[in-house]
Amino acid sequence: MGFLRLRLQSHRLLPLPSQVFPLPHPLFYPCQNPKPIPLTCNYPIQSTRSRGGIPQLRALATEAVPAPAPTMVKGITVHEHGGPEVLKWEDVEIGEPKEGEIRVKNKAIGLNFIDVYFRKGVYKPPALPFTPGMEAAGVVTAVGPGLTGKQVGDLVAYAGAPMGSYAEEQILPADKVVPVPSSIDPITAASIMLKGMTAQFLLRRCFKVEPGHTILVQAAAGGVGSLLSQWASALGATVIGTVSTEEKAAQAKDDGCHHVIINKEEDFVARVNEITSGNGVDVVYDSIGKDTFEGSLACLKTRGYMVSFGQSSGTPDPVPLSALAVKSLFLTRPSLMQYNTTRDELLESAGEVFGNVASGVLRVRVNHTYPLSQTAQAQADLESRKTSGSVVLIP
Repeated sequence: MGFLRLRLQSHRLLPLPSQVFPLPHPLFYPCQNPKPIPLTCNYPIQSTRSRGGIPQLRALATEAVPAPAPTMVKGITVHEHGGPEVLKWEDVEIGEPKEGEIRVKNKAIGLNFIDVYFRKGVYKPPALPFTPGMEAAGVVTAVGPGLTGKQVGDLVAYAGAPMGSYAEEQILPADKVVPVPSSIDPITAASIMLKGMTAQFLLRRCFKVEPGHTILVQAAAGGVGSLLSQWASALGATVIGTVSTEEKAAQAKDDGCHHVIINKEEDFVARVNEITSGNGVDVVYDSIGKDTFEGSLACLKTRGYMVSFGQSSGTPDPVPLSALAVKSLFLTRPSLMQYNTTRDELLESAGEVFGNVASGVLRVRVNHTYPLSQTAQAQADLESRKTSGSVVLIP
């Protein structure tokens, strides 16, 4: 029997050439209460093998297991607010899905004006740097622990929070994605989720369009405007749409607009007044903002609804309440995220969109696709109004 000097260091048991502190051990001193064992300790221990009378202790050396190396994928990163040039094509780190999460390999990514607002700083991201993007469709590649209802290989889509779809892969909360019907391909799904659900809540919940209503859709050939025009026409409304070119006017007519106004050639306020015989429209859906806001208000009938859901030309000037009092107008600035706050609302909204695509009520116009690496060019074209319909990025 003897004393062995040990020290715990870096997950190993190593000999300690230092002072010895005897410590009673219950194995040999059962009548004494043991004291806590310090990191440096000596106590009697029996050994079946000895060398020179010194007991030998064989300990298993434990090495620190390194954490798995993070997976790197390609994506877009914004380090500072600014123009399209701040969109950088870089390596983006992605981890493993945690409880309640899934990992998705994106097949198609929707480009939306809200992405531009975050890039410019009009809307504030959680932090800098960040990866933009709020719409995508892809295949599930991993499922977090304990999660049911999602399987590797499922085709899913999402729109809204969390931001970060401008990447080859991303981690998503499982309750934020919806299954994509087999009849809808990833490009269509990515182009219809955010814009389609926006059209759904604008027409069905924000202001419920019904047969006999007359509506004005600003930017009727845009991604949301095209869907608004088609859907409202199918609901029995008279649709007036504004566009910027003859080419877009032709598309707007094809999308169900009964009257099309080319803003660069006509005063849309005077034209709407003429079309409605001075009565005005029931509702205006305005995504342009600063350049059209006051004119949109002027187009409304008494107790009409002004729905401002975007500001592609800039933030509108403040509106005094007295401006609304003249005709007892309603003004709202809605957001999709506040209309899809629950899982049931999300599934209902997406289900109605997919149903209208399947039935032919909505024809999805994916007029432009860009490689994800060329996102800067895609956003520049969107801002300069060179695009129409939906724009999709392909990883």
